[in-house]
Amino acid sequence: MFRAKKIVDLSLPLTNQTPIYPGDPEPNISVATTLENEGYNLKHVHLGSQTGSHVDAPYHFLNEGETIDQSDLRLFIGTGIVIPVLDKGEREEIVMEDVEPYLDQLQAGKVVLFHTGWSRYAGEEKYFNHPYVHIEVINEMIRRGIRTFCIDCINMDFTGGTSFPVHEAVGAVNGIIAENLTNFAGIDFDEPLICVFPLRIIGADGSPVRAVAIEAAGAER
Repeated sequence: MFRAKKIVDLSLPLTNQTPIYPGDPEPNISVATTLENEGYNLKHVHLGSQTGSHVDAPYHFLNEGETIDQSDLRLFIGTGIVIPVLDKGEREEIVMEDVEPYLDQLQAGKVVLFHTGWSRYAGEEKYFNHPYVHIEVINEMIRRGIRTFCIDCINMDFTGGTSFPVHEAVGAVNGIIAENLTNFAGIDFDEPLICVFPLRIIGADGSPVRAVAIEAAGAER
């Protein structure tokens, strides 16, 4: 029987103040009904498909790419490889030299997590001046079979630019990108099981997620 020894929440709190990519729909979470007036509590939730902690489907940047409901569910779960890049500054690239010590751990089915620590700036202007991943890094990881990439800032590409090479490369192999995650420092155990399952939104470019890292307890008889 599977038991979770520890579950780490990797999701940003979802509120009307949750940071969004510039130009995306602003979240609006409000009261729809109350127990006192209608007999039950219900929220009205207006979100963009990329609001908060979310996953991107290939369709996000490729019209011919898979939509989020078409993506293989196996892409949203796997053993995580956390790559710390905490020394990166504003708008600094994550390059091959940063990831080389971890490349031998990569193989198909693994989930890569770039730990920048940038989620601590959520709610500040600095949050949008985050580190980002050089396309050479992504191409090498794709070559090694990686199809799921996670980062604890708002974008795996440069925010404010006009090109999105990482998104295009991952989308071209029907891979998945998870962004706006947080609390990677809480993954203080080996072989974390990473889960970033999306809502089944038909025809969508992505979906908000409740991302978690799970430490499995020892097997029981």
